[in-house]
Amino acid sequence: MEDLQLYSYQEEVAQRALLGENIIIWLPTGGGKTRAAVYVAKRHLETKPRAKVVVLVNMVHLVDQHYKNEFSKYLEPVYQVLPVTGDSEEKDFFGKVFRTADVVVCTAQILYNAMINEEEDRHVELSDITLLIIDECHHTHKDTVYSKIMRCYVEKKLKNQGPLPQVLGLTASPGTGGKKVLEGAVEHVLTICANMDSAIVSTQNYRQDLQKKVPRPRKEYDITERKPMDPFGDHIKWMMLQIHEYMNLPRDVKLRECGTQEYEQDVVLLEQRGVSESNRVIAQCALHLREYNDALLISDTLRMIDAYNSLKSFYNNRPTMDATDMFLVGLFEENEVELKLLAQDLSCENPKMGKLESTLLNQFGADKKSKGILFTKTRKSVHCLYDWIMGNEVLQRAGIKAAPLIGAGNGISHMTQNAQKDTIREFRGNRLNLLISTTVAEEGLDIPECNVVVRYGLLTNDIAQLQASGRARAQDSVYSVVAQRGGRELRREMINEHLEELTKKAVAKVQEMDERQFRDKIFQLQREELLRQRLAEQKNFAKRNRFSASEVQLICRSCLKTVAQGSDLRLVEGAHYVNINPEFKREYKVGGQIVLPREFEDWEPGCKIICNNGNCNKDWGFEMKYKKFAILGTLKISSFALRTPVEQKTVKKWKDVPFPVGDFDFSTYCQEHYPEMLD
Repeated sequence: MEDLQLYSYQEEVAQRALLGENIIIWLPTGGGKTRAAVYVAKRHLETKPRAKVVVLVNMVHLVDQHYKNEFSKYLEPVYQVLPVTGDSEEKDFFGKVFRTADVVVCTAQILYNAMINEEEDRHVELSDITLLIIDECHHTHKDTVYSKIMRCYVEKKLKNQGPLPQVLGLTASPGTGGKKVLEGAVEHVLTICANMDSAIVSTQNYRQDLQKKVPRPRKEYDITERKPMDPFGDHIKWMMLQIHEYMNLPRDVKLRECGTQEYEQDVVLLEQRGVSESNRVIAQCALHLREYNDALLISDTLRMIDAYNSLKSFYNNRPTMDATDMFLVGLFEENEVELKLLAQDLSCENPKMGKLESTLLNQFGADKKSKGILFTKTRKSVHCLYDWIMGNEVLQRAGIKAAPLIGAGNGISHMTQNAQKDTIREFRGNRLNLLISTTVAEEGLDIPECNVVVRYGLLTNDIAQLQASGRARAQDSVYSVVAQRGGRELRREMINEHLEELTKKAVAKVQEMDERQFRDKIFQLQREELLRQRLAEQKNFAKRNRFSASEVQLICRSCLKTVAQGSDLRLVEGAHYVNINPEFKREYKVGGQIVLPREFEDWEPGCKIICNNGNCNKDWGFEMKYKKFAILGTLKISSFALRTPVEQKTVKKWKDVPFPVGDFDFSTYCQEHYPEMLD
């Protein structure tokens, strides 16, 4: 166990926690919040009889990071520290292993699942915990899993159902909750405090020490002018106009300017309307218009050829079922050559790319030992920027060694956690000097100090912006914003600066409150939140039980054919909605094998399932082989519409369907569908 030393400002913010109070430690990114939490945990373990510490994180990769870099490093071998994620075998008997450890580092979902699980080997009560540490606790807001855990805590507290753990929250910024006036920002900070049942603490006596340890980067605005001519974008807009005319828009439909987020919102709603009215012309045209609008947005941020390639990828092997499909596919094919030629015209290239090149050249070079992160909006833009940088001879001569860094997941464009770790390891070892990342690198990942941070084509809130700038922690570091003059990104950056200052004022107001006044306000907010939650639960229950499952039909969202009944559905392991009707196999054909980055105890993925109606080929999900026997279709709700007794509609998530779905029972399934196997 290594010796644990704190800076003066860390000792200051930890003092009230050492006295047993519930507090939120507010320190900037790089300020050592987690180290202060380890110190509090160590003292707690030393002084509290039968102490049990639980550290909650909101991202899987943070479990291993906090375990290795902080809690194990300073607490073992004197205390047993156990990391648990959804990939850990320990999760299946969490309650049992929980009782053997002194400190458990886990995702919040693991703890919440244990709290609502009634099996003895898996169940955990809040009263079993003596110190609960919540990382990035500004997420204890709305209906996150942090909020669900702390809602249980507050309800027990108000009912005097103790004992309850001491709570320690960690955040780089509580934010303003989108509020733009001081009164609203104060209310938001108080709401976070109420949800955490904690006061918020920051350094008062050692601010200069903190500033020396975590210097703020020099902020630069690298501004470009609007592109003087855009024949590529103009041609795409002309094609979109052809689609507008073909679909014969209803008079009550008004679409805003092409190439904007507002237009995207309009066509998303239009596609939903087309599906709900069984109007395939409108639904399919809206779907294609969204792709063209996405190409305009890509062209505005990246290269025109990236926008062209995005459209080309969408139309590759695009199925044609009827005259609408033939028109849409034909429109692209007739204009494909022209679009490609226009996309290759360098005289009309996006000026932001040139500005980004000069920004990077100002920071990187043979005589400079720079290390930085280039933040951008989407995974697609990460890969496009990576290809551009690696193919740019000027940037390569400047010694830029870049790599993409995106979120972990199961999709083609995701990175595995091991790939993330390998990339960060190479960055730390100086084999790479530039990470091109989505917002995944803003919060949580253990990335070494950078002296260059560039934000490119991003619209994020004040918390994300603050965390991104906090990555530039080296002395004399630079935080650059590449944006178009008067553009949305620039306006958002300016607003976020104001919100950051507003957060500071709001926290100061909360800290100045009289203790009695603060506690009364917290109590009021907690009571109001519990009442709101009960009303929401009643509303959700009524919504989920509006129809019986047998009254609802599932319709393919592309061809609009009825393919299943709501009564065919079951829920596997609380996460996967499957169709248990053996006849369902007639409705789909199988595609390629699905490969997931980890194995599961009771099931394994099979092949992709695709609509079998003519040339529809809509991707519905994949086959699941359960207990090496049952073949079940696992469905994506985004691929279907629902026909109820009163309307036809789409929903974003399975939790929004207006009928109950029962849990999958393997024994019942075998008895109903394969009774001969049981004889």
